[in-house]
This record gives sequence, structure tokens and C-alpha cells, in this order.
Amino acid sequence: MSGHSKWHNIQKTKGAADAKKAKIFTKYAREMAIAIKEGGGADPNSNSKLAAVISRAKSENVPNDNIKRTLDKYKSGAATENYEHVTYEGYGPGGVAVLVDALTDNKNRTVAEVRHYLDKYGKGMGASGCVSWQFDKKGVIVINGEDLDEETVMMQALEAGAADFQVDENIFEVYTDPDDFDTVKEALKAEGLEFLEAEIQMVPQTYTALTNEDDIKNMEKMLEVMEANDDIQDVWHNWEE
Repeated sequence: MSGHSKWHNIQKTKGAADAKKAKIFTKYAREMAIAIKEGGGADPNSNSKLAAVISRAKSENVPNDNIKRTLDKYKSGAATENYEHVTYEGYGPGGVAVLVDALTDNKNRTVAEVRHYLDKYGKGMGASGCVSWQFDKKGVIVINGEDLDEETVMMQALEAGAADFQVDENIFEVYTDPDDFDTVKEALKAEGLEFLEAEIQMVPQTYTALTNEDDIKNMEKMLEVMEANDDIQDVWHNWEE
């Protein structure tokens, strides 16, 4: 199969930043708000977008009570927020490509904050499309393969409709077209497999290494402050440690 896996490198920085994020519940409350608006209501049984968000929230240990409170707020009409999805592009230290996905009720606030982060720690914000061409949108399913047979899992994944299967030490990575993601995920779940990660991601086509210590520190700090920002949902980058 193609390519060399970078999951360990990405997950190390992303996971470290996520661990410092104090308001992960806010992230999923906003995602649920968008799903309710776009999917047609606050009932996950009839809104597949909402059901998918709730599934991801539970996988990150968001309590059922928090999920229920959010749903009840929208069902009762008490929610007044109007969030929208925006994506910003720019360059981190050393020219690292950075994509920032946000859900915000105030685009002026959010764009100013993202521009500040990129100017302070990187090389600044760019125009729409300046770095997104360096990423491919894919479904990514990550499995701990330590006690699993590589050949068996690979065949299960490919038969379910996966586009690619990669192995990095004891980590199995399954890649899908975005439209096939849910089908492949459910098929592998039915096989009894548990996932370290399962989501739609922007996967870099190539990676940029940083060798300057100041660049590395600035990249780490930039990711930290971005992940701590409630408006920012995901930060995709092509930094290779």
C-alpha cells in the first residue's frame, strides 16, 4: 500500500494540545448545533448528521448528560446561537501548511484571532486555497494492531470498501473516501474492532520538517493556543516532527 504513515507524529502534537483544551464539551455542543440546523432537527434518530456528531462526542467521553442538555435546549427553542463553519488557511513556522476549521457566531472575532496566531507564531494568514490544495479529505480509522493479524484486518477493511491500508509498527490505518467512511467504520465495528481514532480528516500529501528550535517551539505554541480557542474545531497541518 502507498505512503508512509504519519499518524504517530500528528497524533502526538494534536493529542497534547487536545489534552490542554478545557472546553471540549463546547466543541461538540457547537457541532451539534450545526448538525441540528443542517440536518433538520434535534432528533438523532432522524438526523444522521447529528447522530454522527453524538457518536464522536461519546468516543471522546462527553457525558450523556451534556449531550442531553444540548439536545433539550434546541428542542425547546431556548437556543439562540447561530453558528457557521469557516475555514482559514495560512503558514506556520518554516512554511508549514496550516488549515483551521472553526464554528463561530462571530466571524470578525474568529478571523482576527486566527490571523493573530498565524502572524505571531508563523508566517501569516494566506488567501483561500493557498494551502488547501496540499491536503486530501479522507476518512481515517486508526486501530491498535498489537494483538491483531495484519492480513486479516487489511482484508476486512478492503472488502468493506476502504481505499488504502497502512501499517506503522503496531498501528493499522484505514483510509476511505469521505462518502464511504461510515460504511467502512460500521463494517469494521461489526467485526469487533475498536478504534483509536475514526473521523474525516484533511490528510497532507507531503510533510514539512522543522529543524530550527525556535520554529519548533513556535509551532507547538501555535497549536496549543489554537486548540484552546473555543471557536476552533480542528487544526490540520503538514508538520513532521
